[in-house]
Amino acid sequence: MADTKDTKRGLSRRTLLKTTAATAGALVGSRAITGFPAIIAAEPVTLRYLGTAVNQSADIARKAKEDLGIIIEYVPVTTDEVTKRIVTQPNSFDLVDSEYFSLKKLLPSGNLQGMDAKRIKYVDQISTVFTKGELNGKTIGDQGTAPKKVFYLPEKNGKTFAAEPTEWITLIPTTYNADTLGIRPDLIGRPVESWKELLNPEFKGKASILNIPSIGIMDAAMVVESAGLHTYADKGNMTKEEIDLTMKVLTEAKQAGQFRAFWQDFNESVNLMASGETVIQSMWSPAVTKVRSMGIACTFQPLKEGYRAWASGFGLPKTLKDRKLDAAYDFINWFLSGWAGAYLNRQGYYSAVLDTAKANMEPYEWAYWMEGKPAEKDIKAPDGTVMEKAGAVRDGGSYDQRMGSVACWNAVMDENDYMVRKWNAFIAA
Repeated sequence: MADTKDTKRGLSRRTLLKTTAATAGALVGSRAITGFPAIIAAEPVTLRYLGTAVNQSADIARKAKEDLGIIIEYVPVTTDEVTKRIVTQPNSFDLVDSEYFSLKKLLPSGNLQGMDAKRIKYVDQISTVFTKGELNGKTIGDQGTAPKKVFYLPEKNGKTFAAEPTEWITLIPTTYNADTLGIRPDLIGRPVESWKELLNPEFKGKASILNIPSIGIMDAAMVVESAGLHTYADKGNMTKEEIDLTMKVLTEAKQAGQFRAFWQDFNESVNLMASGETVIQSMWSPAVTKVRSMGIACTFQPLKEGYRAWASGFGLPKTLKDRKLDAAYDFINWFLSGWAGAYLNRQGYYSAVLDTAKANMEPYEWAYWMEGKPAEKDIKAPDGTVMEKAGAVRDGGSYDQRMGSVACWNAVMDENDYMVRKWNAFIAA
């Protein structure tokens, strides 16, 4: 943990730092020392944390400052802007929270340094979903950019991915989840079991799909495949012909009036569902939880074809060194030590190191969020808001059920530019 204690002396790390700082100040005042390293060491380090607003939390920043003395300065931008900053302005941040699927675009720039596994305290406890692409010894779906494909580097400054585990890691996981469709069960009134329902004419004018091309087309591929129209070798890396086929299916549905909207952000998806303008749509787990917290029926629907998964992680710019590099490792180790993991789990995300998060959650919380058991007590969000009443069961069941049913991962295709052009033409059609 961040504030480990020497049990023999009862001295915590923070107490030691404070004592060191006070002593340094006294010595400077007496002119006993003439250099400045001790003074600099007493000053808090500020880390500029680049990422999307979804993964940035004032509570986490506050707790990190309390436990470590490190100041987190958030730099919130869009997913595309994160990529752009890494490639063009590696000096503009000290720590980045990026998605694994972006790594194929990021690594060739040489602007990220490999992370030294020997400096990551909990590296051996990171979920095998990342390190091996399996869960409880069972291989899970790896179409698209499965983290295991891009987790390791051959060397610290490598620009390609290593096929086998090494001591250099691309990103240390922050949050991940398995996504599916959200539905309004009160307005649909029957079971929904397949991705193909998104294009069912029964929901004409009441359906919506995510308008982020590289993710939206994956949802579309799940629909196309579940409808028996095509089987993809890799939904996350389509050929031009497969892109054309997928977009043709979507465009025909759009022209028939199937879609109410094409949402791009969390709040937009919540509003569409809460208002009843849509009854079935691409959706993220926390957005479904948000709708339910408003007292409106909404289900994050398990589907027989499985889930589309995504994952984000911490990366370090190649320019980071000295005290800031040390502080970044301290923060990442703190992040994995349990408090932040428990905080994220309570939002419906999953944390990289499950054991430490479990130690920071109440048994009934862990049972609800991670084991798929009925809530023994009301389930509360990190801010204390009641999210679920006692007796509720989490949609999709346990962590093992949900992550064990992953079919594909968010990805950047080899034909990405072509795909984006085709997607934009579909939106404009």
